[in-house]
Amino acid sequence: MDSTPRGNRLHIAIFGRRNAGKSSLINALTNQDIAVVSNVPGTTTDPVYKAMEILPVGPVVIIDTAGIDDTGDLGQLRVQRSLDILNKADMVLLVIDAEAGVTEFEEDIARRCQEKKLPMVVVLNKIDAHPVTAKDLADIKEKLGLEPVAVSALTKQGIGELKISLVKTAPPSWDEQTIVGDLLNPGDLAVLVVPIDLAAPKGRLILPQVQTIRDILDHDAMAYVVKERELKECISTLNKKPKIVITDSQAFLKADADTPPDVLLTSFSILFARYKGDLESLVAGAKAIGRLKPGDKVLIAEACSHHRMEDDIGTVKIPRWLRQIVGGELNFSWSSGHRFPEDLSEYKLVVHCGSCMINRREMLSRIMQVQQAGVPIVNYGVCIAYVQGILRRVLSPFPMIQELLDDEE
Repeated sequence: MDSTPRGNRLHIAIFGRRNAGKSSLINALTNQDIAVVSNVPGTTTDPVYKAMEILPVGPVVIIDTAGIDDTGDLGQLRVQRSLDILNKADMVLLVIDAEAGVTEFEEDIARRCQEKKLPMVVVLNKIDAHPVTAKDLADIKEKLGLEPVAVSALTKQGIGELKISLVKTAPPSWDEQTIVGDLLNPGDLAVLVVPIDLAAPKGRLILPQVQTIRDILDHDAMAYVVKERELKECISTLNKKPKIVITDSQAFLKADADTPPDVLLTSFSILFARYKGDLESLVAGAKAIGRLKPGDKVLIAEACSHHRMEDDIGTVKIPRWLRQIVGGELNFSWSSGHRFPEDLSEYKLVVHCGSCMINRREMLSRIMQVQQAGVPIVNYGVCIAYVQGILRRVLSPFPMIQELLDDEE
């Protein structure tokens, strides 16, 4: 992620009065001592750009600004430079000191953001030193028009909720990711393995397959579509080797056997784990499969409601494979559509679908909700690859994620 160009990162500008805790908040969000923290008001004098990673939001640029209540001729110049940042930011974090509350300075920033149609998250900081009531939160909402997120940058209370709010508030363009296009050069060939079985819809392909084909074409590459038993013959008859083979997760073993070792291999579900969510977190969650014990509770979550087939992936196949790994019975629960349990603490693992019917914001929100409950989460493709022993192979397009797998092992 460090190689992500600044222009491709979500730009988050942090505004607030002097000593509201803006720099401390940056450190809490990133879990690093990146910004200089001081009790002396006005430590940050000019806008400072910091390219960083906020998991699971992804690569961002944090713009730390001077206090919007700075005084004197030089102070006013600093304030103006901070206000100019509103023309460069994708969204704003407005930080309020819990003891001082809302003043005309915060109201001015809120008005400017509204005029520019700039997404804003209101952060009520220092609640460890100044506990707030429901009335305090309601008063802030009335004055600024937004429900504040109460946090303590010092103790990190509420930081998880703030990350969820960041995901939900980010501008629509932030969701514009590529499925596989960044792995291909113009003229490259991708072979897509699409089984036609009972689960395949009559007369058409499923949405992730269609979207992947379109993404390949949009990046001036070529797509071949075959059934699993045709893959080996397809590769042998091509004039050049494909750059990548993308398979339905249920055909993993066949695709692995027929794909040359020097050709990248992955699945639609793995690609969508990155496209719609956070592949790193989902791969880390796969390690929990090996720690499951008979009787553990496992939630299988699907983002849509669909007709269940006789050998359904979510209700039959994945439970069967997990039982085989554990060597005993597990206590399964299922959720579908927009229903997602609020209390997740009782589960030892959450297995989520490929999320083709929800957007990236909602999937990231679900991942963070699960992680806040202290529960590991995987998606279907990552889970299937793990139980079939080929997770490392199907992560071949993502060597940085493979390295993380090496570290965990």
